[in-house]
Amino acid sequence: MANYEFVTIWKVKAPQQAVWDLIFNSDKWPNWWRGVEKVEKVRDGDANHVGAVYRYTWKSKLPYRLIFEMETTRVEPNSVLEGRAIGELQGTGKWTLSEENELTTARYDWHVQTTKAWMNLLAPVARPFFSWNHDVVMSWGGECLARQLGVRLEEQ
Repeated sequence: MANYEFVTIWKVKAPQQAVWDLIFNSDKWPNWWRGVEKVEKVRDGDANHVGAVYRYTWKSKLPYRLIFEMETTRVEPNSVLEGRAIGELQGTGKWTLSEENELTTARYDWHVQTTKAWMNLLAPVARPFFSWNHDVVMSWGGECLARQLGVRLEEQ
């Protein structure tokens, strides 16, 4: 399996709660995040949503789709959302939100391995393309989140 580590940072002049609401409610991502084709709830979590599982279908610039499930492993309302990926990607993802001077920063740390045989076979030469593709999808997410909030993306 090929290992990938990504850090994405979005900054918007919007209340942290509003940014949290859009990120936390991932079942609504297909309504506003280009590249997210489908999100299906697989299992409910506890009262804090820990243990909830959602299946994501992503489509990007390159001609392939990725399907994987995320199980929520940690929720600190309005600030931290962490999960474990299972499926065509395996690993961990963590959203961390903070606000300073009316500017909310959303940071996403994504540590994953690919499980598709063709991706692993091509990884030695295709890694830059896979990384670029990830960056494109996350860029779309930042731009779309800002548009949903009626602000502009300050930094990515």
